[in-house]
Amino acid sequence: MKRHIIYSAAIAVTLLFNSCATNPVTGKRDVSFVSEGQELAMGQEADPQIVAQYGLVQNPTLQKFIQEKGQQMAAVSHRPNLKYEFKIVDSPILNAFAVPGGYVYFTRGIMAHFNNEAQFAGVLGHEIGHITARHSAQQQTKAIITQGVLLGGMIAFPDLAQFGDLAGQGASLLFLKFGRDDERQSDELGVEYSTKIGYNAHEMADFFQTLARQGQQAGQGEIPEWQSTHPNPTNRYSTVHQLADQWQQKVTGSQFAVNRDSYLRMIDGLVYGEDPKQGFVENSIFYHPELKFQFPIPANWQYQNTPQQVQMAPKDGKALMFLRLAQGTSLEAAAQQMVQANQLQVIESKQVTVNGLPALALIGQQTPPQDQQQTQQQQAPIQALSYFIQYGGNIYNLTGVTAATDFNTYFPSFSNTMQNFRQLTDPEKINRKPEVVSIKKVIRDATLSQALKSFNMPDKRLEELAILNGMTLTAKVSAGTLIKVLERR
Repeated sequence: MKRHIIYSAAIAVTLLFNSCATNPVTGKRDVSFVSEGQELAMGQEADPQIVAQYGLVQNPTLQKFIQEKGQQMAAVSHRPNLKYEFKIVDSPILNAFAVPGGYVYFTRGIMAHFNNEAQFAGVLGHEIGHITARHSAQQQTKAIITQGVLLGGMIAFPDLAQFGDLAGQGASLLFLKFGRDDERQSDELGVEYSTKIGYNAHEMADFFQTLARQGQQAGQGEIPEWQSTHPNPTNRYSTVHQLADQWQQKVTGSQFAVNRDSYLRMIDGLVYGEDPKQGFVENSIFYHPELKFQFPIPANWQYQNTPQQVQMAPKDGKALMFLRLAQGTSLEAAAQQMVQANQLQVIESKQVTVNGLPALALIGQQTPPQDQQQTQQQQAPIQALSYFIQYGGNIYNLTGVTAATDFNTYFPSFSNTMQNFRQLTDPEKINRKPEVVSIKKVIRDATLSQALKSFNMPDKRLEELAILNGMTLTAKVSAGTLIKVLERR
């Protein structure tokens, strides 16, 4: 055994010395098990999964804008040889992220919160910086090293998240958290790249205040946001302002653009928050107007809605429930496919009716492979309750999973959600229009608060709208100033 450990350690050391690559930004040698070819392959694998999970914003003007600015910035970056792709995904969360190989994504949520092109450009440069400095590749290297050390103690059976996670590689890359050194370096690169293509990088620093205020108001809510995946040291704001001064001195003779009005006009009509047609939650009930169904979400559970599924979980993370379209042309075939895909041993199965809809309910346990069962003996197996419900030409699968030891605790929550799946008939819910960002011109000199009220914005939304506009409610706005309000259309 000792000889084996020494031999393994020797291999690891050899790998470390033989797995160094020159960092394109610093010129130094970094430990990396991920080659440039592997980076490209990772991005190519992740991209269709991310697009399938979130969908793209159907706005040719905005998609063309991010592509043009992204390609312009990539050309002045430290890795101009990569084939970059830039996309705006259809998600309300405030986020931007990059995956290895040159893929950069902005959500419509973060696009709504920018107040000029320069803010957008700073964050775009920051995300390109993660790619050019190979931060994502280095994070994967750390994961490989960690996996090698911990392999002997890893749990053999798939965890709860594997039931609900459709994106696989895409999801694992999507919310990579970087250390402060990586973030600091990407901030520097964001300033450098945005300045080189003619934008005022001071605006990037100002956007950090919007992020901080939004995070405080949301209480870092249900799903990850840009600030939670990008650590924000207290000196970040002042550091970026200093960097902007330095780079503006280097790029002499240039006019550094902000382009506020042109940006605001471009996002006029952008959907804000949840898009009702994709499903929305109100009073702990999920409604889907287009597919015309509804079901309750357990009290105090968090949720995430994507085009492919709705995921729900208690805050302790000990259970997971999801709804998605099932595969198969019959209830029995759909159940069999799910059982096989998740290696479930069926404990009980029966035909049922859910609010007049034909359904099949089953309870199953996940059985580990034979060669792993000895490892599993001290671990509680995962147990699942699944309902397959036939409605509107589709078969819907609602599944709840937890450890077998906790199954009786979560069974009532699972069962209540599944047995209360029903047809949506309320016209108000079916015809719900989305909230969109609407750009208005201030009629007379006023404070932002007064201007918002003049457009009939409710008092309870004023602070939210101040953050959206990147101002305080007491800020002075002159007649003719463009501001953002929210409308349903």
